[in-house]
Amino acid sequence: MRKITFMAKWGTMSRTGSGSRVRALLLLALVGLLVAGCGVTRGEDEGLHRVRMMVPNSPGGGYDLTARTAVKIMEDEDITGRVEVFNVIGAGGTVAMARLMNEAGNDDLMMMMGLGVVGAGYTNGSTARVSDATALAKMVEEQEGILVPADSPLQTIDDFVAAWRADPASITIGGGSSPGGPDHLFPMETARAVGVDPNAVNYVSYDGGGDLLTALLGKKITAGTSGLGEYVDQIEAGQVRVLAVSGNERVEGVDAPTLTEAGVDLTFTNWRGVLAPPGLSDGAKADMVEALQKLHDTPEWKEALVKNGWSDAFMTGPEFEQFLRDQDERVSSTLAELGLA
Repeated sequence: MRKITFMAKWGTMSRTGSGSRVRALLLLALVGLLVAGCGVTRGEDEGLHRVRMMVPNSPGGGYDLTARTAVKIMEDEDITGRVEVFNVIGAGGTVAMARLMNEAGNDDLMMMMGLGVVGAGYTNGSTARVSDATALAKMVEEQEGILVPADSPLQTIDDFVAAWRADPASITIGGGSSPGGPDHLFPMETARAVGVDPNAVNYVSYDGGGDLLTALLGKKITAGTSGLGEYVDQIEAGQVRVLAVSGNERVEGVDAPTLTEAGVDLTFTNWRGVLAPPGLSDGAKADMVEALQKLHDTPEWKEALVKNGWSDAFMTGPEFEQFLRDQDERVSSTLAELGLA
């Protein structure tokens, strides 16, 4: 937005000065209305302003951590002005997704989201699909792991798979997400890959990583499936062991093979990205994508990736839009097979 400068020169009041002053005041008022109409949302060289970041789960969760990390860096690096982060809780992210879709055309709102929000839409009967929102950027990926207590008799992923195949009902698997979330989808897809009927999987849902850890250490479940970032301390302390990780490569600092190394034909990663409401102008979308690109390019973001065990998965434009459509289809087919969608 171009800066608008108004200059007024006041001289000595005459009998006609009164009318001139009224005209000047009217002109000032008109300029004020024009400036207000232009808004202060964004400037040509000043990044975004008046932006809000919605988080579709409670404070302290994975989406919340990713959103607040991103926002702090964008503010510190003057990529944006001050950004309000707020949490909208309910139905695994479905409530937040509905709010996003209801704010069509709103160019001051972004939402951090990921695979769990995709699944929650199906399991909660919502018609809102992530592929119908404005796709801004995929930001990170995070591997899942199969975790057991330190003293579990299951020493390797081969032990786990053999026991699972022999008696699926005897293997209780816990996850920190509801049906449709990554901790649920991962064991279901793993079961299918090793020849276990996904409908026979004995899955128990817990409200986040903390409750899952308590159940795991209390031996209420045989194994847990979760992102590893939440359990770095317990893994390092030897309280839990990782039998396998789900990505293409081993996780640095974790003594566990990938599933593919163990002969299981599956690669699975959780991911997080940023959406905006539908119906944005091309300019508003471009400004948001540019801000996220600048965030991605900062040394501080690269440090955050390492610190939190995230993999760089930056993706924008038509590629991210197609990715969201593919995720809709993938989750829908998996949940349909389980009778959950």
